[in-house]
Amino acid sequence: MAGFNDAPLIQNLAVPAVCLLIAFLSYFSQYLFHNSTLEPGPPSTHESVVFNTLLLCLWYTYFKAVTVDPGRYDFTDRVIEAEGSWCKKCNAPKPLRAHHCRHCGRCIPKMDHHCPWTRNCVSMTTFPHFLRFLVFANMSLWMLGTLLWQRFYSLWEARHMPAYLGPTIEALVGLALTSLICFFTTLALGIMLISTLKSWIFNCTMIEGWELDRHEAVLDRAGRDWWDITGPDGETFRFEKVEFPYDIGFFSNMAQAMGTPNVLLWFFPLAGNPSVSRDNKGSGWAWEENGFNRIEGMWPPPDPEKLRRAARPWPAARRNYGAELRDANLGPEERKKAFRERQEQDERRKKTLLAELEEVDGFDMMNDDGDDIDDLYDQDSHDSAEWANSDGERLRDFGVDEDAEDADAADPGAPNDDDVPLGELLRRRKVLHKDDLS
Repeated sequence: MAGFNDAPLIQNLAVPAVCLLIAFLSYFSQYLFHNSTLEPGPPSTHESVVFNTLLLCLWYTYFKAVTVDPGRYDFTDRVIEAEGSWCKKCNAPKPLRAHHCRHCGRCIPKMDHHCPWTRNCVSMTTFPHFLRFLVFANMSLWMLGTLLWQRFYSLWEARHMPAYLGPTIEALVGLALTSLICFFTTLALGIMLISTLKSWIFNCTMIEGWELDRHEAVLDRAGRDWWDITGPDGETFRFEKVEFPYDIGFFSNMAQAMGTPNVLLWFFPLAGNPSVSRDNKGSGWAWEENGFNRIEGMWPPPDPEKLRRAARPWPAARRNYGAELRDANLGPEERKKAFRERQEQDERRKKTLLAELEEVDGFDMMNDDGDDIDDLYDQDSHDSAEWANSDGERLRDFGVDEDAEDADAADPGAPNDDDVPLGELLRRRKVLHKDDLS
């Protein structure tokens, strides 16, 4: 699905295609009902008013789902120290429940997924409009299905009548085509509505549902609630079962998602949406938890595969920020000399490793297909990083930029300089140096 969403043709034509589909099912069907010999004739005035009112709501909510900004984080102060996750792409802290969208190019508050059919993220700010769009789309399709069923029932009742007394071939073809498109569209949007309602009631986004499936898969493999894992710093910490913390009761979940406890506004087309607080706290920055875990801030649970991979003693597994900071103060010639020294050290380590491997009977540095062993290691790391759920969905399929996702530290909420870019570390050191001088 990731490749499907990334196709430029799909991205450019998705919204026009949806508009064309809505227009076809909405207005061609009415033209067919009013200008053909199909029984029981044109829809009544009441049916036409209700159907076109639903269509107006559908058009407006789709417009809002496409055009409303999915939200952004504006930091009022230059960030020197930050707890929790750090976005490598935004070069800024990543608040809870936020993810970096590879399509929008920034961290999205409470990101659910990036929808290709709206070319927009379903997030904290757009979820109410997206849900209303799905509700009105399904209601419109159900009413259209009722009108189509009336025509098919009339055809069945007149099945013994002479053919020349029935509808024309053009009317039958139009009825069949409209019915097929209506059926498959209703099926697809019905599944989407059920999935969205589930996310709404349980306050669990599609991304968080994927993370929950991954966490449960890790627990199933282990066969017990917790065990010890060695992190990238060599320290051992406890990996434990983490309960999903944001399910705070079905009414509170729904009110939080819609931005208001007023039930009458939840499905009102002109109603608004939640917004991200501008004071770096509150709405969009902090989320109420249910208290089922021993401490707050334990979600998302750490991925053992990422931690094990980071702890592997391969040269590219972890960056040496201390050495990079030291090299930043060197002159051009000194940098070249240091680079050549590192190259020579790498060559010596590689020769030593190859010599040890050649002493092992039957060990070949090339696999049966002629692939280099380094390529196999990279492929293994890539495959293990992209865990897929039972539906074959990976984190990338929801629009998340996996390069911006980091392996969380052992202590939830603890600052981790290894996740902070080198440029940010340099800036912090300069600020601290100025503070010491002052």
